[in-house]
Amino acid sequence: MDTRTDTPRHANDSQPDPLRIERLCIERGLKMTGQRRLIARVLSEAEDHPDVEELYRRALALDSRVSIATVYRTVRLLEEKGILERHDFGGGRARYEATEHGHHHHLIDVESGKVIEFSDAECDALAQAIAARLGFRLVDFRLELFARRAPEGTPLPPRRSTRRRGGEDA
Repeated sequence: MDTRTDTPRHANDSQPDPLRIERLCIERGLKMTGQRRLIARVLSEAEDHPDVEELYRRALALDSRVSIATVYRTVRLLEEKGILERHDFGGGRARYEATEHGHHHHLIDVESGKVIEFSDAECDALAQAIAARLGFRLVDFRLELFARRAPEGTPLPPRRSTRRRGGEDA
């Protein structure tokens, strides 16, 4: 299982590319105003899953002329164009990430709000098997786990066996 947390999110990247969202915008035909470029840069450099308020605070620190309304409009536009993906991790605020991060899942620590991204081939295979068993071909799926960290020294439950009754391997 491959995991990465919100700090740092780009653990596999040498440096976040401050222009990657802007390039996606241009590829999709969006006109890039100065404030859109700024918001795209803030999103590109985000090492977490920020909400609009956090994006606004970060953009405002770079340019005092940016308005919250512009941030909301830009985020909505980027979501409509498929550049950003919206997540509801609880807490009453939508949070965002670039859609280009590839297939992954999220585990959300319900106490701290920390988001851990992970990939799991077993989970992906199970989702495909379930869809096939129900007569479908899986196109995509999202998994968001909401969890509480086990107290120190608490043994974790044993992993479930993949053996079927009668001793056959699944």
